[in-house]
Amino acid sequence: MSAELLSILVLAVLFVVGTTRSVNMGALAFAAAFGVGTLAAGLDADGIFAGFPGDLFVVLVGVTYFFAIARANGTTDWLVHAGIRLVRGRIALIPWVMFTVTGVLTAIGAVSPAAVAIVAPLAMGFAARYGIKPLLMGALVVHGAQAGGFSPISIYGSTVNGILEREGLPGSPIALFLASLFANLAIAALLFVALGGLRLRGRDLGDEGAKEGGGGSGGTGGTATGTRTHTTPDADLLRLTPARIATLVGLVALVVAVLIFDLDAGLTAITLAVLLAVIWPEDSKAAVAHITWPTVLLICGMLTYVAVLQEMGTIDWAGEHVGSIGIPLLAALLFCYIGAVVSAFASSVGIIGALIPLAVPFLEQGEIGVVGMVAALSVSATVVDVSPFSTNGALVLAAAEDTDRERFFRQLMLYGGAVTALAPLVFWLALVVPGL
Repeated sequence: MSAELLSILVLAVLFVVGTTRSVNMGALAFAAAFGVGTLAAGLDADGIFAGFPGDLFVVLVGVTYFFAIARANGTTDWLVHAGIRLVRGRIALIPWVMFTVTGVLTAIGAVSPAAVAIVAPLAMGFAARYGIKPLLMGALVVHGAQAGGFSPISIYGSTVNGILEREGLPGSPIALFLASLFANLAIAALLFVALGGLRLRGRDLGDEGAKEGGGGSGGTGGTATGTRTHTTPDADLLRLTPARIATLVGLVALVVAVLIFDLDAGLTAITLAVLLAVIWPEDSKAAVAHITWPTVLLICGMLTYVAVLQEMGTIDWAGEHVGSIGIPLLAALLFCYIGAVVSAFASSVGIIGALIPLAVPFLEQGEIGVVGMVAALSVSATVVDVSPFSTNGALVLAAAEDTDRERFFRQLMLYGGAVTALAPLVFWLALVVPGL
């Protein structure tokens, strides 16, 4: 058995053991990275540690630490009520507001994980307080980020269009953007209906039971304020204390630093959190305990193992074998599936940057439309970011409030698996088969 095939089989075993034995999959993945990396890939400890996602570790820790402090000093409660007032109390509009905000942020140039890191904690706070299913809110945040992710000035869009230009292949930046926009919008609309979004219509701040109305299987979303009349929230929730003002300024600074000055979201968030902790230590004592350490272990372990797969050439091995298939349409479908499966565990932009060049010899044959194939591959590799093993899915999982995180993790994993299984086929049929 080849080392590449063995590494894929080990990945399958990780899922089986992690789901049947309730062992943190990240811990299993670290062990697998050590075993496979040492025995099959010939890597030493430094080579294995090179794949540790230090940047994502800091993002997860920094963002959850910052918003844990914001919860402790009441800033998130204040933002929840302010946001509800903006939509005039229409709870059904909240998920779409979050979808739109993340879409606009990525469309104007924000890296998708940075946009999700900013919006997800606020969105999941709304979900917990007003009984919106966590999966509905979290998925709309992620799909919103991907809806705007391929605008001509976005990171994803610039990457794909730049690769096509460098390789001398025809492309259509607008077609790519619209394909991602409408695909994610359609998925979001289906989710909204399937996960009880329509039942939120007609509910507003005057509904005493609004918080429980949409919880269903996604968790109750209960909080200590669950019995409070929403139309007359405690005066303390609406009062801007110095700590809350400073936290709001910090949130604005985080957005500006990430979107305008292109600073790292994790380092910026943890710096702002430390400043708040130093000035108001009484609000921050318990914040470190609310950093989602199990999620950090899960994601960092899985991504370290995927990095070992990339280092030992498993991804390139799969791409080369697919490209050698003599049936162009079948090869195109398999490329879409490779992009979706790998991206569910790794950087979407990294996978796009690797797969499109691998597919260039295949595309140069002229038997498959370049615009449709590139759009199908790009969208397939990004809609799967709802997976809890991807950066965006991990951020949503980490931001979930007042819900059973293990249950929410399973929901995200099942939904991410469904998207990974179906999306490549759908986009292949819609964009590649017609010869676009």
